[in-house]
Parts: sequence; C-alpha cells; structure tokens
Amino acid sequence: MTCENKATSDARENRPSALRRLTTVDEVETTVGRPASAVMLKQISALDEGCRTVLARCPIAAFGYRDADGTHRTTFIGGRPGFARVHSPTRISFSLPESGDPHGPVSFFFLLPGVGEILRVNGSVAARKGAETTVDIAEAYVHCAQAVLRSRLWQPPAPLAQAAPVAEFAGDGPLYQPGVAEFLAAAPFLALSTWDSSGGSDTSPRGDRQEVARILDGRTLVIPDRKGNKRADTLHNLLTDDRLSFAALVPGRTGVLHVRGRGAITDDPALLETMALRGMPPHLALLIDVEHAEVTANDAVARSRLWTPGAHVDRGTVPDLMALAGEHLAAGSADAEGGPPAFLLKAVGAIPGMARLLRLVMNRAYRSGLRKEGYEVAKEDIDEDVRPGAGGGRRSFLRRRPDDDGGSGAGGTGAGATEHPLRDVRVAEMRRETPSAVTLVLEDLVREDTGANPGSFDFRPGQFFTLVADIGGRPVRRAYSASSAPGSARLEVTVKHVEGGRFSTHVHRSLRAGDRLAVRGPSGSFHAEPRPPDATDAPGASDEIVLVAAGSGVTPMMSMIRTRLAVRPGRDRIALLYSSRSADEIIFADELTRLAKDNPDRLSVTHVLTSRDGRLDADGVRRWVTGLSPAPGARYYTCGPGPLMDAVQGVLAGLGVPDELVHQEHYTSGADTRAVATSVPQEMTVEDDGRPLGTVLVEPGQTLLDAGLAVGLPMPYSCTVGNCGDCMVRLRGGEVTQNEPNCLTPAQKADGYVLTCVGCPLSKVTLDIADQ
Repeated sequence: MTCENKATSDARENRPSALRRLTTVDEVETTVGRPASAVMLKQISALDEGCRTVLARCPIAAFGYRDADGTHRTTFIGGRPGFARVHSPTRISFSLPESGDPHGPVSFFFLLPGVGEILRVNGSVAARKGAETTVDIAEAYVHCAQAVLRSRLWQPPAPLAQAAPVAEFAGDGPLYQPGVAEFLAAAPFLALSTWDSSGGSDTSPRGDRQEVARILDGRTLVIPDRKGNKRADTLHNLLTDDRLSFAALVPGRTGVLHVRGRGAITDDPALLETMALRGMPPHLALLIDVEHAEVTANDAVARSRLWTPGAHVDRGTVPDLMALAGEHLAAGSADAEGGPPAFLLKAVGAIPGMARLLRLVMNRAYRSGLRKEGYEVAKEDIDEDVRPGAGGGRRSFLRRRPDDDGGSGAGGTGAGATEHPLRDVRVAEMRRETPSAVTLVLEDLVREDTGANPGSFDFRPGQFFTLVADIGGRPVRRAYSASSAPGSARLEVTVKHVEGGRFSTHVHRSLRAGDRLAVRGPSGSFHAEPRPPDATDAPGASDEIVLVAAGSGVTPMMSMIRTRLAVRPGRDRIALLYSSRSADEIIFADELTRLAKDNPDRLSVTHVLTSRDGRLDADGVRRWVTGLSPAPGARYYTCGPGPLMDAVQGVLAGLGVPDELVHQEHYTSGADTRAVATSVPQEMTVEDDGRPLGTVLVEPGQTLLDAGLAVGLPMPYSCTVGNCGDCMVRLRGGEVTQNEPNCLTPAQKADGYVLTCVGCPLSKVTLDIADQ
C-alpha cells in the first residue's frame, strides 16, 4: 500500500460515521466504573448555609436550559457577586442575559475565581417575569476540581497571539463560521449541558490542558473524557437523550462559543490515541454532531473580570468547598442505608485541623490523578501548602504574574481595581413629578450576609450618576443628574421619559419600589460647591449663582438650590430661569414655589412656558439677565438643549462675562443609538505614552472600555455612557465607530480622540491612554 493510500485509509477509518459507539449503561460502566456510594450521597435537596455563602460571593455561573420550543442552550450568567438571589433554601432567581425563555428542568454550576471545586445546582423553572427567572432547587453538590485544574482556568492568560491559520478547516458546516475554529483552538474549558430520560438537566465542567474540544470536520467535534469521579452524569444522559449544548471559554477573552448538537460516546482506540497525553489516551470520548456554533460577546464574563489582578476570592469569605462536600456527605449519610455513619462523619469533621488535613489529602490526590492521566503537573498548579477549594492559602495554587499584587490600576473610578465600581441600591420610593418625569429615591441595598449599614451619597451638587439596570436580561446604562443634596443616605435622580429611550421607558413602565439597580459615580465637572470658598469676601467676589435650565435640565440645578439653601443662611443669592413646555411639565413646580416663597431674598424663579410664551431665545435670555443685574463675580450655570446653551453662551459673552464664570452641562439623549461594529473580534493594543501595556481581543458588539477592563488594563473612565469624557484617549492606529451623540467636540474628533466607553473597533486598533 502506498503512503497516500494508507493515509486515505486511515482518514476513512477515523471518519465520525465509522467510529464505534457505546449505547448501553453496561458498556459505559465497564469503562468508567460505577460511582462510589459516597459520591452519590453528597447531594443535598436544599441550599445550606455554605451553599448560600458561595452564591453570595460567586460572580458567574454556567446555565443549561431548554427554550419553550425545546432548543437546548448553555450560556454563562451573572457578572457580579451575588447575582443569584437566594429567596429561600429551595428558591433562587437571576437575570437571563439573552432572549431565550427557559422552561422545565435547568442546571447550573457556580464558579468562584481562583477556586478549583465547583458548586453544581439542579432545579426547574418556577416563574418568569421579564428577564428575571425564578428556579426551584432540586439538588446541590460540590464537583471536584479536576476540570479546572486540567484547563488551568485561573492561571493568568497567556499574552494574546495572532490566531493560527485554520485553512485546513475551510469548507461547509457550522464549525467553519467566522471565528469558531480559532476560538476552539484556544479554549481549554467548557460547560456541557445534557438531559436525562425524565427531562432532568445536568451542566458539568470539562477542561483540558490545550483545546478541550477538537474539530474532526466541519460539523463534528470530539471531547476527550478523562477519568473523573465516576458520576458520569453526561455519559448516562446521552444514552437516553443525545441532544446537548455547551458554552466554551478562552481565558482572557470575554466572548463565549455557544454550540448545540447531538452527542454520542465512543471508545474507538485510534481516535482516543490522537488525544493521548504522554502516551496515556482518555478512556472515552464524546462525538458531537454540531447543528449550531457561534461566538458572541458575553456580558457576564466581561463584567465578572475573571482574569483581572486580584479577582480571586478571599479564602476567608467562602468555605473550603471540600469541607463543604464533607458536610453534605454527612447530611446525606443520615438518611441513607449502607453509607458511612453520619455521626462518625460529623465527629471527624469537628476535629480541629481536620478541614486543612482534608485539603492536603485532596491536593495530593488531584496531583496524583492528573499525573496518571498524562498531565505534567507543576508545583504552581496544585501547591500542597494551600487550599485550592478556598482561593488559596499562604500562596495561591495558581500561577500569577510577578507584579500581580491585586492593587488598583490608574484612571477613572477604579479601573483595574479589585472591587467592582458599581454600588448596589434599591428603589426606596418613586415620586411622580410631572406626567413625563419621575424621581427615583435610591438607598443602599443592605445585604444580610454583610450586615453593613447604609452609606451616604457624597457628590458635588450638579454632578451626575450612571444608573445600571438589567433590562431584557442585559445591563443598560444611562446617566442622570442628582436632584437631591449631597451627604444623605438617599440619592434622588429624576428621569424624564424619552420616546424610544430604553432605560427611561423601563423606569416609567416597569420599575417599582423595592426593585434593585446599580449606581456608578459621581461623574462630571459641572457642579457648584456647597458654599463658595473664603475668597468670596475679597472685593468684587460674589456668592451669587445664576441658573438657566430647560426641561429635565433643571435636575442638577435643583441639587444646587437645595444644597445652597440648606447650608448657606443669608448670604448667597440664587436666580433660576426655567423653560418648560407647559405648566404641567414644570418639574419640581411646587417645591420651587415653596422655596422661593420661604427664601424671597435668596431665591428667585422665573418660568417660561413655550406653549404660552414661545421658545426661549437669546433676546429672552438677555432681557432676563440684564433685568437681574447680577454681581460682577456671579457664576452662571446652564443645562438644556444645545441651541439654548449656545444662546446663553452668546448672551453672556456679549455682556462681558468671563468664560471661567460660565459652566455648561452637555448630556446625550436617552434614545438608543448604537454604533455598528464588525461581526468578528478585533485586536486592541493599549499604550501609555507609547509604552505597550497590553493587547486584548474586542468581541463583536463589545466596547473598547469593557474589553480593556475585563483583562485588567488601566483604562481611564467614569460615567461609561459617553457623557463625561474621562475615557477619552488618542486613537493611534485603526478605525473606531462610536455611539452618537456623545460629549466629544468636533475639534477633539478631528484630532483623533475617541471615547472608549461608547467606541467599538472596526479594525485592529492602538490606543494611547496617556494622550488625553
């Protein structure tokens, strides 16, 4: 036989259709064995205190479910610790970040960054309200660390390298879709969802040292099945229902590969030999006939910032998961026949130092097991002097960069910081101001697990906050000026409904007292101090402020008025010119009237109703200002539509008011205007005055800022919605598209500046964060 004929013959023998399949339980258990009774006794039927603590600290989970039409799906959900809200030991809820409508049995596994073991939870959908999904818990148990250790999931990601060419995978089939083969070649970890004969769901982790799933042809994948704890849920499920789905991760990337198809089990020796490690092949493999494959950006992965410095959980805040598994085993043994005596397990577990001893034993068992499978195990992979089940001991069991001290990076409100910059709040009250404007009264969301007292909201009157809400399962952000005075335990923001505005529509139609939001801020340079500096006593100085507003532009002015009247008795003078469409649309109408009546020597309010008086123009502004006769050192603040602010600016310049005494607030519309980006990942390099800081892939639809923050690059930022300009950087190379409108001036755009918070790359790009 010629070499060519032999190669053709081998290829024919390794075709998916020619590979042997296992079809019975006996065939599977002959290879993998039967699970020990102790393994099956670790299941508990309700979330105990340890499980609830894990969920409170966990920022991300894999989630497997079926749509109403029966389509199988697996994705990653979450984005922040405590995203899964525990309502009782048998009920949790969360937001689903996609349009899918889960029905029936569902399954999860919860990941703690830096921790090897995984908490698996199975249950069924109890209710759906918008994107909020409520699940009744059927069982929970701890999964061993082998998948995480095999994949080195929590190791610092390798520097981004140019994707290897995949010309050999050119052709037809879902695996040849853009970016799929490249993603698979780099993905060491995935979450695999299957269903049993009664419809019950299981989502389990799979990990390997290189790619966890390998392409055989345009629609066929193979996943090695190496030795585990013999539960073999996935293998048993596939014998009765071959439908499956999985979601794969690449450390350092925020995209997720979603795959659906049908699975089979094979023990074909020739195929297994191709996946051998140091001459040791896996005992089985999964063959997947792929029906759908797609790489998409994932909000949960991006917001979790799994691979940023300092992301690993503090071991003191979570239980050691192996010790937790021991507690579950003791609980399960109490009700089981033939298992180890529950009293003996509890007594052993209560011995001082036993949890640490168990951890040392398990670490050595992990090390031995991986070596037997053919893995090369470095000391950093499983350090026997630490606790991988609780995020590390004296040293992390995961390799870190030499300069990884968990500190915060430069810029903004915490770029690169270990703590998430968002602040959890609840809606304490909703107060109707006009038919189209409502005030949200927000206060800290006090969690039972922290016991922290509500804090105050400190800002400068006139500044704004970015509100974040889960709408349709995805985070939506909008900036709103504070209308309350600073220093209170409650923050008030007033939201006017904007036609086509996703966030404002959600506030006016769906939000209720008791609902949760998140807040970032304060942001913005438009503000008045609570009181002028002592230099106001100098000749020519003035405590007077002159305010011009239209519509919802009165909200920052209201904060200034409330603050000044509260802390400056008797000296200062405030004048407000306020344009509204009609009397019904005057925001804070009653309070402004009352404050002016109670403080006649300090506050004057002049209303312009466009339905009665016509549009407020430059002549109207000039007449009002000259009639007011402000002091020479008075400060001017204006907030409203662009034409009005331009008119005020022109009037004040004509009256000889120095530019430094005039302050304007520029803000974008609440309507949704998204930039159109490419459908493939683009490479972004970030520099600091020409010095490279790092390179990352920006997923389709992801912003430059989110991609940089997700991997710990020190990106400057504040509001995240294009209003404040703190994220402005110089575009040194490539092409970027941005959401409009935003706060960049035409001159800044012409000089090559972009806003990373609303910018998406159209090509490979280079940004310099020093040249702002």
